[in-house]
Amino acid sequence: MAEATTRLELEGITKRFGEVLANDKVSLVARKGEIKALIGENGAGKSTLVKIIYGVQQADAGEMRFEGAPVVVSSPRAARRLGIGMVFQHFSLFEPMTVLENIAIGMDQALDRRKLEREVTSILAAYALPLDIHRHVDTLSVGERQRIEIVRCLLHRPKLLIMDEPTSVLTPQEADQLFDTLRKLATEGCTILYISHKLDEIRALCESATILRSGRVVGECDPRVETQRRIAEMMIGAELANIERAPGRTPGGARLLVERLSVDTDEAFGTELEEISFAARAGEILGLAGVAGNGQKELMLALSGETAAPAGAIRLDGSAIGNLPPPARRKRGLCVLPEERNGHAAVASFSLAENTLLTARERKHLTANGVIKTSALHDYARRVIAAFKVATTSEEAPARSLSGGNLQKFVVGREILQEPLVLVVDQPTWGVDAGAAAAIRQALIDLAARGSAVILVSQDLDELLSLCDRLYVMNEGRLSRPLTVAEVSIEEIGLLMGGVHGQAEPTHTRAGDAD
Repeated sequence: MAEATTRLELEGITKRFGEVLANDKVSLVARKGEIKALIGENGAGKSTLVKIIYGVQQADAGEMRFEGAPVVVSSPRAARRLGIGMVFQHFSLFEPMTVLENIAIGMDQALDRRKLEREVTSILAAYALPLDIHRHVDTLSVGERQRIEIVRCLLHRPKLLIMDEPTSVLTPQEADQLFDTLRKLATEGCTILYISHKLDEIRALCESATILRSGRVVGECDPRVETQRRIAEMMIGAELANIERAPGRTPGGARLLVERLSVDTDEAFGTELEEISFAARAGEILGLAGVAGNGQKELMLALSGETAAPAGAIRLDGSAIGNLPPPARRKRGLCVLPEERNGHAAVASFSLAENTLLTARERKHLTANGVIKTSALHDYARRVIAAFKVATTSEEAPARSLSGGNLQKFVVGREILQEPLVLVVDQPTWGVDAGAAAAIRQALIDLAARGSAVILVSQDLDELLSLCDRLYVMNEGRLSRPLTVAEVSIEEIGLLMGGVHGQAEPTHTRAGDAD
Protein backbone atom coordinates (compact mmCIF):
# COMPACT_ATOMS: atom_id res chain seq x y z
CA MET A 1 0.00 0.00 0.00
CA ALA A 2 1.17 3.57 -0.69
CA GLU A 3 1.85 6.02 2.15
CA ALA A 4 -0.82 5.83 4.83
CA THR A 5 -2.49 9.19 4.11
CA THR A 6 -6.23 9.24 4.69
CA ARG A 7 -8.11 9.78 1.46
CA LEU A 8 -11.70 9.29 2.68
CA GLU A 9 -13.07 9.37 6.20
CA LEU A 10 -16.69 8.88 7.22
CA GLU A 11 -17.81 9.63 10.76
CA GLY A 12 -21.29 8.75 12.02
CA ILE A 13 -23.01 8.75 8.63
CA THR A 14 -26.74 8.25 9.14
CA LYS A 15 -29.49 8.04 6.52
CA ARG A 16 -33.16 7.26 7.07
CA PHE A 17 -35.92 6.56 4.54
CA GLY A 18 -39.16 6.88 6.47
CA GLU A 19 -39.10 4.12 9.08
CA VAL A 20 -36.10 2.41 7.49
CA LEU A 21 -32.69 3.26 8.92
CA ALA A 22 -30.47 2.55 5.91
CA ASN A 23 -27.20 3.77 7.47
CA ASP A 24 -26.79 3.88 11.23
CA LYS A 25 -23.77 5.93 12.38
CA VAL A 26 -21.44 4.41 9.81
CA SER A 27 -17.76 5.24 10.17
CA LEU A 28 -14.87 4.06 8.01
CA VAL A 29 -11.47 5.17 6.74
CA ALA A 30 -9.99 4.54 3.29
CA ARG A 31 -6.38 5.49 2.76
CA LYS A 32 -4.44 6.67 -0.22
CA GLY A 33 -3.45 3.72 -2.38
CA GLU A 34 -5.65 1.28 -0.46
CA ILE A 35 -7.94 -1.28 -2.07
CA LYS A 36 -10.76 -1.57 0.44
CA ALA A 37 -13.76 -3.87 0.28
CA LEU A 38 -17.23 -2.83 1.36
CA ILE A 39 -19.24 -5.99 1.88
CA GLY A 40 -22.57 -7.04 3.29
CA GLU A 41 -25.87 -8.65 2.42
CA ASN A 42 -28.36 -7.03 0.09
CA GLY A 43 -30.12 -4.39 2.14
CA ALA A 44 -27.12 -3.95 4.47
CA GLY A 45 -26.73 -0.30 3.47
CA LYS A 46 -23.82 -0.50 1.03
CA SER A 47 -25.62 1.14 -1.89
CA THR A 48 -26.96 3.99 0.25
CA LEU A 49 -23.52 4.64 1.72
CA VAL A 50 -21.69 4.82 -1.59
CA LYS A 51 -24.45 6.99 -3.07
CA ILE A 52 -23.82 9.43 -0.22
CA ILE A 53 -20.09 9.38 -0.96
CA TYR A 54 -20.80 10.01 -4.64
CA GLY A 55 -23.35 12.77 -3.99
CA VAL A 56 -26.44 10.96 -5.26
CA GLN A 57 -27.98 11.17 -1.78
CA GLN A 58 -27.34 13.36 1.23
CA ALA A 59 -26.74 12.06 4.75
CA ASP A 60 -29.12 13.07 7.53
CA ALA A 61 -26.24 13.20 9.99
CA GLY A 62 -22.50 12.62 10.17
CA GLU A 63 -19.45 14.05 8.46
CA MET A 64 -17.46 13.15 5.38
CA ARG A 65 -13.84 14.24 4.99
CA PHE A 66 -11.91 13.96 1.73
CA GLU A 67 -8.14 14.31 1.87
CA GLY A 68 -8.50 15.70 5.39
CA ALA A 69 -11.02 18.44 4.61
CA PRO A 70 -14.72 18.30 5.57
CA VAL A 71 -16.85 18.16 2.44
CA VAL A 72 -20.51 18.13 1.52
CA VAL A 73 -20.86 16.32 -1.80
CA SER A 74 -24.00 17.87 -3.26
CA SER A 75 -24.09 15.95 -6.56
CA PRO A 76 -22.20 13.41 -8.67
CA ARG A 77 -20.71 16.31 -10.63
CA ALA A 78 -19.36 17.73 -7.37
CA ALA A 79 -17.99 14.29 -6.49
CA ARG A 80 -16.18 14.05 -9.81
CA ARG A 81 -14.68 17.51 -9.29
CA LEU A 82 -13.26 16.25 -5.98
CA GLY A 83 -11.86 13.21 -7.75
CA ILE A 84 -14.48 10.61 -6.80
CA GLY A 85 -15.72 8.22 -9.47
CA MET A 86 -18.28 5.46 -9.25
CA VAL A 87 -19.36 2.54 -11.41
CA PHE A 88 -22.94 1.60 -10.53
CA GLN A 89 -24.26 -1.95 -10.67
CA HIS A 90 -27.40 -0.72 -12.47
CA PHE A 91 -26.70 1.24 -15.59
CA SER A 92 -27.80 4.66 -16.88
CA LEU A 93 -27.55 4.29 -20.64
CA PHE A 94 -29.49 5.44 -23.70
CA GLU A 95 -30.21 2.29 -25.68
CA PRO A 96 -30.69 3.85 -29.17
CA MET A 97 -27.25 5.50 -28.97
CA THR A 98 -23.80 4.05 -29.54
CA VAL A 99 -21.28 3.16 -26.87
CA LEU A 100 -19.14 6.21 -27.70
CA GLU A 101 -22.15 8.54 -27.69
CA ASN A 102 -23.18 7.26 -24.26
CA ILE A 103 -19.68 7.81 -22.93
CA ALA A 104 -19.61 11.33 -24.37
CA ILE A 105 -22.89 12.19 -22.62
CA GLY A 106 -21.36 11.14 -19.32
CA MET A 107 -18.46 13.57 -19.59
CA ASP A 108 -18.68 16.82 -17.62
CA GLN A 109 -16.87 18.66 -20.39
CA ALA A 110 -17.17 18.05 -24.11
CA LEU A 111 -14.18 16.40 -25.75
CA ASP A 112 -13.17 16.26 -29.36
CA ARG A 113 -14.65 13.05 -30.75
CA ARG A 114 -11.35 11.72 -32.03
CA LYS A 115 -9.60 12.46 -28.75
CA LEU A 116 -12.39 10.78 -26.81
CA GLU A 117 -12.25 7.74 -29.09
CA ARG A 118 -8.50 7.45 -28.53
CA GLU A 119 -8.88 7.67 -24.76
CA VAL A 120 -11.70 5.14 -24.64
CA THR A 121 -9.77 2.71 -26.84
CA SER A 122 -6.77 3.07 -24.55
CA ILE A 123 -8.81 2.23 -21.44
CA LEU A 124 -10.46 -0.75 -23.11
CA ALA A 125 -7.04 -2.09 -24.00
CA ALA A 126 -5.67 -1.50 -20.51
CA TYR A 127 -8.53 -3.42 -18.91
CA ALA A 128 -8.70 -6.12 -21.60
CA LEU A 129 -12.40 -5.34 -22.12
CA PRO A 130 -13.36 -5.97 -25.75
CA LEU A 131 -16.13 -3.60 -26.78
CA ASP A 132 -17.07 -2.11 -30.14
CA ILE A 133 -17.51 1.59 -29.36
CA HIS A 134 -19.67 2.11 -32.45
CA ARG A 135 -22.31 -0.46 -31.50
CA HIS A 136 -25.72 0.66 -30.28
CA VAL A 137 -26.41 -0.09 -26.63
CA ASP A 138 -29.65 -1.93 -27.35
CA THR A 139 -27.60 -4.66 -29.08
CA LEU A 140 -25.35 -5.23 -26.05
CA SER A 141 -25.53 -7.83 -23.32
CA VAL A 142 -25.76 -6.80 -19.68
CA GLY A 143 -22.05 -7.49 -19.26
CA GLU A 144 -21.09 -5.32 -22.21
CA ARG A 145 -23.20 -2.47 -20.86
CA GLN A 146 -21.32 -2.70 -17.58
CA ARG A 147 -18.07 -2.13 -19.47
CA ILE A 148 -19.39 1.21 -20.70
CA GLU A 149 -19.89 2.35 -17.12
CA ILE A 150 -16.38 1.27 -16.14
CA VAL A 151 -14.80 3.15 -19.03
CA ARG A 152 -16.93 6.24 -18.51
CA CYS A 153 -15.82 6.42 -14.90
CA LEU A 154 -12.11 5.89 -15.56
CA LEU A 155 -12.05 8.73 -18.09
CA HIS A 156 -12.40 11.15 -15.15
CA ARG A 157 -9.10 9.94 -13.64
CA PRO A 158 -10.54 9.53 -10.13
CA LYS A 159 -8.55 9.72 -6.89
CA LEU A 160 -11.20 7.52 -5.27
CA LEU A 161 -12.75 4.85 -7.46
CA ILE A 162 -15.89 3.05 -6.27
CA MET A 163 -16.42 -0.19 -8.20
CA ASP A 164 -19.57 -2.29 -7.94
CA GLU A 165 -19.34 -5.91 -9.16
CA PRO A 166 -16.79 -5.12 -11.91
CA THR A 167 -15.71 -8.69 -12.78
CA SER A 168 -19.07 -10.27 -13.50
CA VAL A 169 -18.36 -10.35 -17.26
CA LEU A 170 -14.72 -11.43 -17.25
CA THR A 171 -12.95 -14.73 -17.75
CA PRO A 172 -10.53 -15.73 -14.96
CA GLN A 173 -7.65 -14.51 -17.11
CA GLU A 174 -9.35 -11.16 -17.77
CA ALA A 175 -10.21 -10.78 -14.10
CA ASP A 176 -6.56 -11.29 -13.23
CA GLN A 177 -5.65 -8.58 -15.74
CA LEU A 178 -8.21 -6.24 -14.20
CA PHE A 179 -6.80 -6.90 -10.75
CA ASP A 180 -3.31 -6.09 -12.05
CA THR A 181 -4.63 -2.78 -13.37
CA LEU A 182 -6.36 -1.94 -10.09
CA ARG A 183 -3.22 -2.78 -8.14
CA LYS A 184 -1.25 -0.50 -10.46
CA LEU A 185 -3.75 2.31 -9.89
CA ALA A 186 -3.39 1.76 -6.15
CA THR A 187 0.41 1.96 -6.27
CA GLU A 188 0.00 5.28 -8.09
CA GLY A 189 -2.12 6.55 -5.20
CA CYS A 190 -5.70 5.87 -6.31
CA THR A 191 -7.96 4.62 -3.52
CA ILE A 192 -10.36 1.89 -4.57
CA LEU A 193 -13.55 1.11 -2.70
CA TYR A 194 -14.49 -2.31 -4.03
CA ILE A 195 -17.97 -3.83 -3.71
CA SER A 196 -18.44 -7.47 -4.69
CA HIS A 197 -20.30 -10.56 -3.59
CA LYS A 198 -17.47 -12.72 -4.93
CA LEU A 199 -15.57 -13.33 -1.73
CA ASP A 200 -12.75 -15.13 -3.51
CA GLU A 201 -11.87 -11.97 -5.43
CA ILE A 202 -12.23 -9.87 -2.28
CA ARG A 203 -9.62 -12.11 -0.66
CA ALA A 204 -7.36 -11.96 -3.72
CA LEU A 205 -7.52 -8.21 -4.24
CA CYS A 206 -8.42 -6.24 -1.12
CA GLU A 207 -6.21 -5.28 1.80
CA SER A 208 -9.03 -4.45 4.21
CA ALA A 209 -12.77 -4.84 4.42
CA THR A 210 -15.58 -3.02 6.19
CA ILE A 211 -18.59 -5.26 6.85
CA LEU A 212 -22.11 -3.82 7.03
CA ARG A 213 -25.20 -5.51 8.41
CA SER A 214 -28.60 -3.84 8.80
CA GLY A 215 -27.08 -0.43 8.13
CA ARG A 216 -24.33 -0.71 10.76
CA VAL A 217 -20.63 -1.46 10.65
CA VAL A 218 -20.31 -4.83 12.36
CA GLY A 219 -16.67 -5.54 11.69
CA GLU A 220 -13.41 -4.85 9.93
CA CYS A 221 -11.05 -7.53 8.71
CA ASP A 222 -8.10 -8.29 6.51
CA PRO A 223 -9.75 -10.55 3.89
CA ARG A 224 -6.36 -11.92 2.86
CA VAL A 225 -6.15 -13.88 6.12
CA GLU A 226 -9.83 -14.80 6.53
CA THR A 227 -11.64 -17.69 4.87
CA GLN A 228 -14.54 -17.07 2.51
CA ARG A 229 -16.85 -18.86 4.89
CA ARG A 230 -15.79 -16.72 7.85
CA ILE A 231 -16.33 -13.51 5.87
CA ALA A 232 -19.75 -14.69 4.74
CA GLU A 233 -20.75 -15.52 8.30
CA MET A 234 -19.67 -12.08 9.47
CA MET A 235 -21.87 -10.61 6.74
CA ILE A 236 -25.01 -12.54 7.66
CA GLY A 237 -24.42 -12.73 11.42
CA ALA A 238 -25.04 -16.45 11.50
CA GLU A 239 -23.51 -19.75 10.49
CA LEU A 240 -23.59 -20.19 6.72
CA ALA A 241 -25.69 -23.13 5.63
CA ASN A 242 -23.82 -25.90 3.84
CA ILE A 243 -24.92 -26.72 0.31
CA GLU A 244 -25.91 -30.36 0.45
CA ARG A 245 -25.99 -32.80 -2.44
CA ALA A 246 -27.21 -36.36 -2.25
CA PRO A 247 -24.31 -38.80 -2.80
CA GLY A 248 -24.23 -41.30 -5.62
CA ARG A 249 -26.69 -39.54 -7.88
CA THR A 250 -27.23 -41.09 -11.32
CA PRO A 251 -28.81 -38.83 -13.98
CA GLY A 252 -31.77 -40.23 -15.88
CA GLY A 253 -32.78 -39.85 -19.50
CA ALA A 254 -32.69 -36.65 -21.53
CA ARG A 255 -35.32 -34.15 -20.44
CA LEU A 256 -34.26 -31.49 -22.95
CA LEU A 257 -32.54 -32.45 -26.18
CA VAL A 258 -31.11 -29.78 -28.46
CA GLU A 259 -29.82 -31.01 -31.82
CA ARG A 260 -27.92 -28.91 -34.35
CA LEU A 261 -29.70 -25.71 -33.37
CA SER A 262 -28.62 -22.84 -35.61
CA VAL A 263 -30.24 -19.43 -35.21
CA ASP A 264 -29.61 -16.28 -37.21
CA THR A 265 -29.92 -12.91 -35.52
CA ASP A 266 -31.52 -9.72 -36.76
CA GLU A 267 -29.25 -7.63 -34.56
CA ALA A 268 -26.32 -6.11 -36.38
CA PHE A 269 -23.92 -7.20 -33.66
CA GLY A 270 -25.75 -10.22 -32.33
CA THR A 271 -24.22 -13.68 -32.15
CA GLU A 272 -25.51 -16.40 -34.44
CA LEU A 273 -25.84 -19.88 -32.99
CA GLU A 274 -23.94 -22.55 -34.92
CA GLU A 275 -25.24 -26.12 -34.62
CA ILE A 276 -25.73 -26.14 -30.87
CA SER A 277 -26.24 -29.68 -29.57
CA PHE A 278 -26.56 -30.92 -26.00
CA ALA A 279 -28.77 -33.05 -23.75
CA ALA A 280 -29.89 -32.06 -20.26
CA ARG A 281 -30.74 -35.13 -18.25
CA ALA A 282 -33.21 -35.72 -15.45
CA GLY A 283 -31.56 -35.09 -12.09
CA GLU A 284 -28.63 -33.25 -13.63
CA ILE A 285 -27.38 -29.68 -13.38
CA LEU A 286 -25.77 -28.84 -16.72
CA GLY A 287 -23.61 -25.72 -16.84
CA LEU A 288 -23.02 -23.25 -19.68
CA ALA A 289 -19.97 -21.07 -19.05
CA GLY A 290 -18.82 -18.14 -21.13
CA VAL A 291 -18.16 -14.43 -21.30
CA ALA A 292 -21.29 -12.33 -21.93
CA GLY A 293 -22.06 -11.68 -25.58
CA ASN A 294 -21.03 -15.08 -26.96
CA GLY A 295 -24.48 -16.37 -27.79
CA GLN A 296 -25.96 -16.99 -24.34
CA LYS A 297 -28.70 -14.41 -24.92
CA GLU A 298 -29.60 -15.91 -28.29
CA LEU A 299 -29.66 -19.43 -26.86
CA MET A 300 -31.89 -18.36 -23.97
CA LEU A 301 -34.32 -16.71 -26.39
CA ALA A 302 -34.39 -19.83 -28.57
CA LEU A 303 -34.99 -22.15 -25.60
CA SER A 304 -37.71 -19.93 -24.13
CA GLY A 305 -39.52 -19.57 -27.46
CA GLU A 306 -39.00 -15.82 -27.76
CA THR A 307 -37.01 -16.60 -30.90
CA ALA A 308 -38.30 -19.14 -33.42
CA ALA A 309 -36.34 -22.34 -33.94
CA PRO A 310 -36.80 -25.37 -36.19
CA ALA A 311 -39.46 -27.60 -34.63
CA GLY A 312 -37.27 -30.66 -34.27
CA ALA A 313 -34.19 -28.83 -33.00
CA ILE A 314 -35.55 -28.66 -29.44
CA ARG A 315 -37.29 -31.62 -27.78
CA LEU A 316 -38.83 -31.76 -24.32
CA ASP A 317 -39.26 -35.31 -23.03
CA GLY A 318 -39.14 -36.50 -26.63
CA SER A 319 -41.70 -34.05 -28.07
CA ALA A 320 -40.63 -31.41 -30.59
CA ILE A 321 -41.26 -27.92 -29.18
CA GLY A 322 -39.03 -25.72 -31.33
CA ASN A 323 -41.98 -24.00 -33.00
CA LEU A 324 -44.08 -23.52 -29.85
CA PRO A 325 -44.50 -20.07 -28.25
CA PRO A 326 -43.30 -19.43 -24.67
CA PRO A 327 -46.65 -20.06 -22.89
CA ALA A 328 -47.04 -23.47 -24.54
CA ARG A 329 -43.49 -24.45 -23.58
CA ARG A 330 -44.04 -23.37 -19.98
CA LYS A 331 -47.29 -25.32 -19.82
CA ARG A 332 -45.45 -28.46 -20.94
CA GLY A 333 -42.78 -27.98 -18.28
CA LEU A 334 -39.97 -25.82 -19.69
CA CYS A 335 -39.41 -22.78 -17.46
CA VAL A 336 -36.80 -20.16 -18.35
CA LEU A 337 -35.49 -17.44 -16.04
CA PRO A 338 -33.61 -14.69 -17.91
CA GLU A 339 -30.55 -12.79 -16.77
CA GLU A 340 -32.19 -9.39 -16.33
CA ARG A 341 -34.51 -9.56 -13.32
CA ASN A 342 -35.81 -6.00 -13.80
CA GLY A 343 -37.87 -5.64 -16.96
CA HIS A 344 -37.51 -9.20 -18.26
CA ALA A 345 -38.00 -11.59 -15.36
CA ALA A 346 -40.18 -9.12 -13.45
CA VAL A 347 -42.14 -5.93 -14.05
CA ALA A 348 -41.01 -3.37 -11.51
CA SER A 349 -44.36 -1.61 -11.19
CA PHE A 350 -46.33 -4.86 -10.76
CA SER A 351 -46.95 -6.31 -7.34
CA LEU A 352 -45.26 -9.60 -6.48
CA ALA A 353 -48.62 -11.34 -6.85
CA GLU A 354 -49.09 -9.84 -10.30
CA ASN A 355 -45.59 -10.90 -11.27
CA THR A 356 -46.49 -14.55 -10.71
CA LEU A 357 -48.83 -14.27 -13.71
CA LEU A 358 -45.92 -13.69 -16.07
CA THR A 359 -44.85 -17.33 -16.04
CA ALA A 360 -47.00 -19.37 -13.64
CA ARG A 361 -50.52 -18.73 -14.84
CA GLU A 362 -50.78 -22.05 -16.71
CA ARG A 363 -48.86 -24.45 -14.49
CA LYS A 364 -50.32 -23.05 -11.25
CA HIS A 365 -53.82 -22.46 -12.68
CA LEU A 366 -53.88 -18.77 -11.83
CA THR A 367 -56.48 -17.98 -14.46
CA ALA A 368 -59.72 -19.57 -15.61
CA ASN A 369 -61.31 -18.79 -18.99
CA GLY A 370 -59.14 -15.70 -19.27
CA VAL A 371 -60.12 -14.38 -15.82
CA ILE A 372 -57.51 -13.95 -13.09
CA LYS A 373 -58.14 -16.06 -9.98
CA THR A 374 -57.18 -13.43 -7.43
CA SER A 375 -57.07 -15.71 -4.41
CA ALA A 376 -54.90 -18.29 -6.22
CA LEU A 377 -52.60 -15.51 -7.39
CA HIS A 378 -52.03 -14.19 -3.88
CA ASP A 379 -51.75 -17.66 -2.37
CA TYR A 380 -49.01 -18.64 -4.81
CA ALA A 381 -47.08 -15.40 -4.26
CA ARG A 382 -47.26 -15.96 -0.48
CA ARG A 383 -45.98 -19.53 -0.96
CA VAL A 384 -42.97 -18.24 -2.91
CA ILE A 385 -42.27 -15.54 -0.31
CA ALA A 386 -42.41 -18.05 2.55
CA ALA A 387 -40.47 -20.83 0.86
CA PHE A 388 -37.63 -18.57 -0.28
CA LYS A 389 -37.62 -16.22 2.74
CA VAL A 390 -38.20 -13.13 0.61
CA ALA A 391 -37.95 -9.97 2.72
CA THR A 392 -41.01 -7.91 1.78
CA THR A 393 -44.03 -6.31 3.42
CA SER A 394 -46.52 -8.54 1.56
CA GLU A 395 -47.32 -10.09 -1.80
CA GLU A 396 -48.94 -6.77 -2.74
CA ALA A 397 -45.62 -4.91 -2.56
CA PRO A 398 -44.33 -3.72 -5.96
CA ALA A 399 -41.33 -5.59 -7.31
CA ARG A 400 -39.32 -2.36 -7.35
CA SER A 401 -39.55 -2.15 -3.55
CA LEU A 402 -37.41 -5.26 -3.06
CA SER A 403 -33.64 -5.36 -2.84
CA GLY A 404 -31.89 -7.04 -5.74
CA GLY A 405 -31.25 -10.21 -3.78
CA ASN A 406 -34.81 -10.51 -2.53
CA LEU A 407 -36.29 -9.92 -5.99
CA GLN A 408 -33.96 -12.57 -7.36
CA LYS A 409 -35.07 -15.04 -4.69
CA PHE A 410 -38.68 -14.30 -5.60
CA VAL A 411 -38.33 -14.85 -9.35
CA VAL A 412 -36.23 -17.99 -8.83
CA GLY A 413 -38.81 -19.32 -6.39
CA ARG A 414 -41.65 -18.46 -8.76
CA GLU A 415 -40.10 -20.82 -11.33
CA ILE A 416 -38.94 -23.60 -9.00
CA LEU A 417 -42.27 -24.00 -7.21
CA GLN A 418 -43.85 -24.76 -10.59
CA GLU A 419 -41.83 -28.01 -10.49
CA PRO A 420 -40.74 -27.75 -14.14
CA LEU A 421 -39.39 -30.70 -16.04
CA VAL A 422 -36.59 -28.40 -17.20
CA LEU A 423 -35.45 -25.12 -15.67
CA VAL A 424 -33.09 -22.92 -17.67
CA VAL A 425 -31.71 -20.18 -15.45
CA ASP A 426 -29.32 -17.38 -16.47
CA GLN A 427 -27.00 -15.81 -13.84
CA PRO A 428 -29.22 -16.84 -10.90
CA THR A 429 -26.98 -15.29 -8.22
CA TRP A 430 -25.63 -12.27 -10.10
CA GLY A 431 -25.27 -9.38 -7.65
CA VAL A 432 -26.83 -11.16 -4.66
CA ASP A 433 -25.28 -11.65 -1.23
CA ALA A 434 -23.79 -14.85 0.16
CA GLY A 435 -26.88 -15.86 2.11
CA ALA A 436 -29.26 -15.38 -0.83
CA ALA A 437 -26.82 -17.09 -3.21
CA ALA A 438 -26.57 -20.13 -0.94
CA ALA A 439 -30.35 -20.38 -0.72
CA ILE A 440 -30.78 -20.14 -4.49
CA ARG A 441 -28.06 -22.70 -5.17
CA GLN A 442 -29.52 -25.16 -2.69
CA ALA A 443 -32.95 -24.74 -4.31
CA LEU A 444 -31.48 -25.59 -7.72
CA ILE A 445 -29.80 -28.69 -6.29
CA ASP A 446 -33.03 -29.78 -4.63
CA LEU A 447 -34.99 -29.28 -7.85
CA ALA A 448 -32.56 -31.50 -9.75
CA ALA A 449 -32.73 -34.07 -6.98
CA ARG A 450 -36.48 -34.31 -7.57
CA GLY A 451 -35.87 -35.30 -11.19
CA SER A 452 -35.85 -32.03 -13.08
CA ALA A 453 -33.07 -31.06 -15.46
CA VAL A 454 -31.45 -27.74 -14.58
CA ILE A 455 -29.47 -25.77 -17.16
CA LEU A 456 -27.34 -23.17 -15.42
CA VAL A 457 -25.96 -20.31 -17.52
CA SER A 458 -23.35 -18.46 -15.47
CA GLN A 459 -20.17 -16.45 -15.68
CA ASP A 460 -19.30 -17.41 -12.09
CA LEU A 461 -16.91 -20.33 -12.36
CA ASP A 462 -17.09 -21.10 -8.64
CA GLU A 463 -20.85 -21.43 -9.00
CA LEU A 464 -20.59 -23.70 -12.03
CA LEU A 465 -17.93 -25.90 -10.49
CA SER A 466 -19.76 -26.30 -7.19
CA LEU A 467 -23.20 -27.07 -8.66
CA CYS A 468 -22.81 -28.72 -12.05
CA ASP A 469 -22.25 -32.30 -13.07
CA ARG A 470 -21.15 -31.42 -16.59
CA LEU A 471 -20.62 -28.16 -18.41
CA TYR A 472 -20.01 -26.63 -21.81
CA VAL A 473 -18.20 -23.42 -22.62
CA MET A 474 -19.89 -21.06 -25.09
CA ASN A 475 -17.80 -18.89 -27.38
CA GLU A 476 -18.88 -17.05 -30.54
CA GLY A 477 -22.12 -18.98 -30.79
CA ARG A 478 -20.55 -22.41 -30.48
CA LEU A 479 -20.26 -24.95 -27.69
CA SER A 480 -17.10 -26.68 -26.57
CA ARG A 481 -16.96 -30.40 -26.06
CA PRO A 482 -18.78 -31.52 -22.88
CA LEU A 483 -16.57 -31.18 -19.81
CA THR A 484 -16.86 -33.29 -16.67
CA VAL A 485 -16.62 -30.95 -13.70
CA ALA A 486 -14.65 -33.40 -11.58
CA GLU A 487 -11.93 -33.60 -14.21
CA VAL A 488 -11.68 -30.23 -15.95
CA SER A 489 -9.18 -27.53 -14.93
CA ILE A 490 -10.04 -23.90 -14.28
CA GLU A 491 -7.32 -22.89 -16.73
CA GLU A 492 -8.88 -24.95 -19.50
CA ILE A 493 -12.30 -23.41 -18.89
CA GLY A 494 -10.78 -19.93 -18.95
CA LEU A 495 -9.01 -20.58 -22.23
CA LEU A 496 -12.19 -21.93 -23.80
CA MET A 497 -14.09 -18.88 -22.56
CA GLY A 498 -11.47 -16.71 -24.23
CA GLY A 499 -11.85 -18.45 -27.58
CA VAL A 500 -9.25 -21.22 -27.51
CA HIS A 501 -11.28 -24.08 -28.97
CA GLY A 502 -8.62 -26.76 -28.87
CA GLN A 503 -7.47 -28.81 -25.92
CA ALA A 504 -5.71 -26.70 -23.32
CA GLU A 505 -2.33 -27.71 -22.00
CA PRO A 506 -2.55 -30.00 -18.98
CA THR A 507 -2.26 -28.23 -15.63
CA HIS A 508 -2.02 -29.24 -12.02
CA THR A 509 -5.00 -27.14 -10.87
CA ARG A 510 -8.18 -29.13 -11.08
CA ALA A 511 -11.66 -27.73 -10.62
CA GLY A 512 -12.11 -29.77 -7.49
CA ASP A 513 -9.05 -28.11 -5.97
CA ALA A 514 -10.41 -24.57 -6.35
CA ASP A 515 -10.43 -22.54 -3.15
